[in-house]
Amino acid sequence: MSSDASPAPAPVTLREVASAAGVSVATASKALNGQGRMTAETRERIRETAQRLGFRPNSLAQSLLRKRSFTVGLLTNDTYGRFSLPLMAGVSDALVDAGVSVFLCNVEDDPRLGQLHVEAMLDKRVDGIIATGKRIDRHLPVDLSNLRIPVIYAFTQPDADAIGFESDDAGGARLAVEHFCALGRRRIAHVSGPASFAVVHERARAYREVLAEHGLPVAEPLLGAWSEGWGHEAVAKLFDGKAGRGETPDAVFCGNDQIARGVIDALRERGIGVPEEIGVIGFDNWEIVAEATRPPLTSVDMNLATLGREAGLALLSLVGGQAALPGIRKLPCRLVVRQSCGRPVGG
Repeated sequence: MSSDASPAPAPVTLREVASAAGVSVATASKALNGQGRMTAETRERIRETAQRLGFRPNSLAQSLLRKRSFTVGLLTNDTYGRFSLPLMAGVSDALVDAGVSVFLCNVEDDPRLGQLHVEAMLDKRVDGIIATGKRIDRHLPVDLSNLRIPVIYAFTQPDADAIGFESDDAGGARLAVEHFCALGRRRIAHVSGPASFAVVHERARAYREVLAEHGLPVAEPLLGAWSEGWGHEAVAKLFDGKAGRGETPDAVFCGNDQIARGVIDALRERGIGVPEEIGVIGFDNWEIVAEATRPPLTSVDMNLATLGREAGLALLSLVGGQAALPGIRKLPCRLVVRQSCGRPVGG
């Protein structure tokens, strides 16, 4: 039985690259691996020759030579990817230039599933693991201590003596409240999420501090769910006297974008203009929410891609044998200004 299909061309060998570039096989290997002493012109000529011929290094052989797999595992229990996906984009950005691939595994909140994923990663000889989650004050449901490979934590609670990366939530809250003050807002309310979250208290503390620094009245934050429904309910408390307050606010700093969207919708239903009468700022800069809100929502961005990139670079450093002090590294947030705040008073 005959077939018209042509056989696949044989892969280009390192010997062919060396011959075409006019160097020895050893020199070609060193040039392509970033090793050895040679002129920059020679190294570049070998690399260009390899690219022109379509040479692809044998990843298995490289792994055996360097005792590395050039793969990294990313573990998360963030089922919806709200935080893990932008963070993974940053991790991938940091690792791609080093030729390292990333495997994402969702452990949900299942310790058994988490252990299975870790064992599979160890079987595949990943060079290291990055653990990330959906909140910074909870461990993933899997024990990553005492592994034989480096582990970096990002946006989840690290083990003792480990390296962790997280956003500076207090600094982000400070950006939001300072922005309101600069706009001339003087009665600033804070509506946030459940009291069981550490970030809720960090942001509330920063909110109080900024108002005190500006000599403005400090109202007790309203805490509830991370939901639009709670945003609606909070507006009722603020404007129907149920919160035990005096004057109604002229600005509301919200603990996340969903709460902020609920606040804006509830204000619109009451005929209260945003931002003409009340400015609103959210937190997270979840773009599909912030940009679709009417008016578009000013929000604090936690720079999760940058967080992921820094975590990836730190892991590469550990894999490369460099020592690093344990502890938590806090990265700054940024304020993304849209139309929900308004211009300065008189501006």
